[in-house]
Amino acid sequence: MELKGKRIIVTGGSRGMGAATVRSYVKAGAKVASLDILDELGDEVVKQANAEGPGEATYYHCDLSNSEEVREVFAKVGNEFGGLDVLAHVAAVQRSIPAAEITDEDYDFLTNINIKGTIVTNQEAYKLMRENGKGSIINFGSISGLRKEAGATLYSASKGAVMSWSRSIAAEWGPEGIRVNSILPAIDTPMYQEARSQLTDEQLEAMDAANKQEIPLGGKYGDPDDDLGPVMVFLASDASKFITGQLLPVDGGQATVR
Repeated sequence: MELKGKRIIVTGGSRGMGAATVRSYVKAGAKVASLDILDELGDEVVKQANAEGPGEATYYHCDLSNSEEVREVFAKVGNEFGGLDVLAHVAAVQRSIPAAEITDEDYDFLTNINIKGTIVTNQEAYKLMRENGKGSIINFGSISGLRKEAGATLYSASKGAVMSWSRSIAAEWGPEGIRVNSILPAIDTPMYQEARSQLTDEQLEAMDAANKQEIPLGGKYGDPDDDLGPVMVFLASDASKFITGQLLPVDGGQATVR
């Protein structure tokens, strides 16, 4: 499946699912803008992706918690690329905090990135896409937004908001040819490994046992490049032009047992 000629922005492109998405899009022939604040990692990702081609990626520093910076970077990319066809909004943050202990700082940190960051990036993508009369926005929800998540209530709430927002704008922007879908991933990433590193041996054992029971395909989280990358290419391509407003689990079947 080719993306030759597609102009794409990927947020969170410096590592994990974002980096895999950048690699997958370049491999499919797209012109990609990779946005992040981890500049050294971001530069290395696009360097490696460009070495393999046939598409091309460029790295841009962009702090998603700064709405004005987001607007400036999107306008710059739109001007340099001559428009925008796809937004893959992968970037997110996570904190596991007991509900009664959530502080204003915790709230601002998670909602500024996960909720406001989603809204502002989507708005800026919409401005560029409506000039084409079509486009694809791919947001990232989570199974955490579908099921109970004791100990991660704020993260769960933020992802629930992303999914509700995505379904609603799919309906609102659909008549203008812009489709919006949400990925619900269960993918092995640095953020996932960081969360695991905070657990005790007993908690890790319980998590691994739960994954074996809840994930029919392999019993563990998937690979960013092999399991997520092809799905991201499909949703960016014209092959998915009649799909919108959907929550698409890429999780080995985990969401079927919620």
